[in-house]
Amino acid sequence: MKSTTNRLFVYGSLRSGFRNPAYEYLTKHFHLLGDAVVQGKFFDKGDSPVAVPANDDSFIAGELYESNSIEDFNWAIDQLDDYEGLNVEVGEKPMYKRELVKAFRNGIASDAWIYWYNGSVAQMKEISIGDVLRYLQQQNRP
Repeated sequence: MKSTTNRLFVYGSLRSGFRNPAYEYLTKHFHLLGDAVVQGKFFDKGDSPVAVPANDDSFIAGELYESNSIEDFNWAIDQLDDYEGLNVEVGEKPMYKRELVKAFRNGIASDAWIYWYNGSVAQMKEISIGDVLRYLQQQNRP
């Protein structure tokens, strides 16, 4: 999937507060622009919160990153696609999908890629807090 947008919005395990090993990879190829929000909702999947797009006034918090090199962006995002499980075997459904969204940073909108949950949230509890890090801290979960 070739891209003309070299920004990425992250809300979960790739955020700086999680200290996930994949975060080191992210910071080698992207630089942090700052905190941002996108229109969406969180749900508790049990082992981790997941996010889906929303068409109402619900927003989720995260961080907005920009590629260090426009020329290398497609390669770098392909590696993140692997991390997020987008590249699956024939017949399998990926757990996440990457889509373009409007990310708002200091009230200014810009296009960015996001990884949305690609399954049903019908049986999951909605998380009213729009920030995964704060939610997990309240739940005493890593």
